[in-house]
Amino acid sequence: MMQTKILFNSFYHTGNEIKYLEEVIAFGQLTGSGKYTGKCRDFFYSKYGFHDILLTTSCTSALEMSAMLINIQPGDEIIMPAYTFVSTANAFALRGAKIVFADSAKENPNMDVAEIEKLITRKTRAIVVVHYAGIACDMDKIMELAAKYNLVVIEDAAHAIDSYYKGKPLGSIGHLATFSFHETKNITCGEGGMLVINDKKFADRAEVLIEKGTNRKDFNTGKATKYEWVDLGSSYRLPELSSAFLFAQFEALDTIQEKRKKIWDAYYKGLIELQKEEIIELPVVSDYGKHNSSIFYLVCKNEKQRTNLIKRLSEKGISAAFHYQPLHLSPYYLSTGERKIKLENAEKYGKCLVRLPLYAGLKEKEVALVIREMKGILKKE
Repeated sequence: MMQTKILFNSFYHTGNEIKYLEEVIAFGQLTGSGKYTGKCRDFFYSKYGFHDILLTTSCTSALEMSAMLINIQPGDEIIMPAYTFVSTANAFALRGAKIVFADSAKENPNMDVAEIEKLITRKTRAIVVVHYAGIACDMDKIMELAAKYNLVVIEDAAHAIDSYYKGKPLGSIGHLATFSFHETKNITCGEGGMLVINDKKFADRAEVLIEKGTNRKDFNTGKATKYEWVDLGSSYRLPELSSAFLFAQFEALDTIQEKRKKIWDAYYKGLIELQKEEIIELPVVSDYGKHNSSIFYLVCKNEKQRTNLIKRLSEKGISAAFHYQPLHLSPYYLSTGERKIKLENAEKYGKCLVRLPLYAGLKEKEVALVIREMKGILKKE
């Protein structure tokens, strides 16, 4: 096998990461809530208008906090897409919730909004929206349903930093939102996440949950005379070293996004003829949203074509990958006794979706090579 020449993913080194890490070490505060935690929060406030922000150890942690904040109880039902990462479901299943999976839309892997209402019952507590590849779901329709049935909306915006819906930043619309700063995301600190609280009734309790269920914030600010255990919680706060690394990434956000968009657009332009010839399908981006070039994916005609494409690209030194297996078909979900359901579109994406290399450091000639090899492989089938 040829050694991989084009990686699937690589983080963008801004040049300030080591400088800020050394500054944190010299100052001596390694735990969260330090200078760079504050800088990160200020960044999101100034750029996107997010007010209540908590940096977490992962998007998974932020999702788990969301489940706790809305007081999920055993038997409560949570509607979410079947085509998503396991953390979206795990966070609520851990609290005893029943996960109700919705199918994907025909045009992209996002949840089919037209299917949501028929899934709502008297036990439904929340709708968890996943903006796959940074492509916005129809949030107006989702928020209308939430208001009609008195439900909480949680935006799983793991892919969606710097994506927009009708001019509004994704993550600013639902009652709660979660972001990921995993190394595969546009902006990274290796492992990290963020909880955005748009409904202020959750803000005070979120500060308790992130501090292991203690009143540490009130104690430190003099509002409480004793440092006590007052609620459930866990160790969800992002360390200061990670926040320092993350802030260096935030400073370069516009540069990173510009580079990623150029690559995404080049892929789309270079592969459009394969779609016209009905060999593959390319991403469909809604008119109401602006995506962030988080993922460039394509959809093959069948699983055999996908498997062959990934294998042949690997032989050429190009790393491509499939993505989620739909959770409604997962061994764990079926082991819980839930009946097997058919979700046609989610299953199609599970079998046929391919992600191409996409990161800010990918060179123009490398993108051209990927396109050229893709055409060579798919047109010979």
